[in-house]
Amino acid sequence: MARAKLPRLVLAGLAGDSGKSLVSLGLIRALRHRGLDVAPFKKGPDFIDAAWLGAAAGTPCRNLDTFMMPQEAILASLAAGGRDASVAVVEGNRGLYDGVDAGGSHSTAELAKLIGAPVVLIVDVTKSTRTVAAQVLGCRLLDPEVRLAGVILNRVGTRHQEKVIREALAADTGLPVLGAIPRLRDQHLPSRHLGLVTALEHPEVEETLERVAGIVAEHTDIPALLALAGEAADLPPVEDARAAAPATGGRRRVRIGVLRDRAFSFYYPENLAALESAGARLQPISPLTDDALPVIDGLYAGGGFPEVYAAQLSANRPLREALARQIDEGLPVWAECGGLMYLSRALVIDGVAHEMVGALPVVVEQTSRPQGHGYVQGRPDRANPILAEGTDLSGHEFHYSRLREGPGEVPTVLELTRGVGIGDGRDGLCVGQVVAAYTHLHALATPDWADGLVGAAAGRVQ
Repeated sequence: MARAKLPRLVLAGLAGDSGKSLVSLGLIRALRHRGLDVAPFKKGPDFIDAAWLGAAAGTPCRNLDTFMMPQEAILASLAAGGRDASVAVVEGNRGLYDGVDAGGSHSTAELAKLIGAPVVLIVDVTKSTRTVAAQVLGCRLLDPEVRLAGVILNRVGTRHQEKVIREALAADTGLPVLGAIPRLRDQHLPSRHLGLVTALEHPEVEETLERVAGIVAEHTDIPALLALAGEAADLPPVEDARAAAPATGGRRRVRIGVLRDRAFSFYYPENLAALESAGARLQPISPLTDDALPVIDGLYAGGGFPEVYAAQLSANRPLREALARQIDEGLPVWAECGGLMYLSRALVIDGVAHEMVGALPVVVEQTSRPQGHGYVQGRPDRANPILAEGTDLSGHEFHYSRLREGPGEVPTVLELTRGVGIGDGRDGLCVGQVVAAYTHLHALATPDWADGLVGAAAGRVQ
């Protein structure tokens, strides 16, 4: 059984761009400087924020998503991620009560209640004073079951403004101010179209994390934050989620290649752990720099930013051709979003076509606007090498690309009841032993996925 006591905090905001990432990253790194082992978590499906949180903590960040995952899986993941930690820090997303509907379903507030964690609200106070107290009071009264325990002010302009806000919060809400971060002149966390630039790509990851840690350490009350974390409710009894997929049952271990470098970095740690638990030895492959393909029995081609590195990916012809040969010979592949783009015939950016692997007879076009953004639900309705027909799927998508040529000629195996996918309520191109979708799956939401990919790989080597 998992430990009952895990000090933990949820850092929430009134909206996106409130300063949650800066405070979360800075607090995690500052706690590490105090000799604490920090378990980082991200509410929602986001890969990029999670990668930054993991870099700050020095350990992989887990996503907690009540839309994609059953409640027991979330509690088990929290317990597993925090098993050896001194404290857990959960970064929320969007505003505290923002969910998928007007009732705030699957919001940060709902997650905080589920995991029994106090909430610290980070408020952008730009050009505001007592109105901050009104906003905080509204959040406190909207759902009394949410334990709103304190406030951190962000983008404070002057000492006088801070003094007035502190007095208003004390008089109108009774909540303590646990920090007041001044308006910063420089942008510490550069962004791209999916949010923050990935930690793998940032040229000064450690320097950036150290700067934000210094800011948070100077301008927040870390002992008070730790004391609040220690007041979190006991965790309910759950099975320790060390594995996210069934055991192998005596099946021989197979080698699963994982595309992983600056172009392909969107992987949930639980997905990789699930593949290992199901019987895989993971073999990292860099489509940017590797000139030969290692011996593998299957492939997991995750998402990322292949559009940023399209010229380099195209220039690495030896690896592209080696991968195409293996796929043509029956290599089982699960590809998601960026992986789909890489396996296509070509990726078109600003009218320029960059040759890709060619395992999928489609051409992908990069666009300036999102083509799919949000949660996905559906099920396989046709035979495929990875997932049984009728398996319920919950995932998410966020892509700035679409299929320009060939989609009608390639069978699709996923019927969507929510989301865009490839289009017309379909996703999951299926060619031979390849399934390639815009949908990102999470192993805790779709536990049969890892066993399916490993099973397909095992079938190839038997």
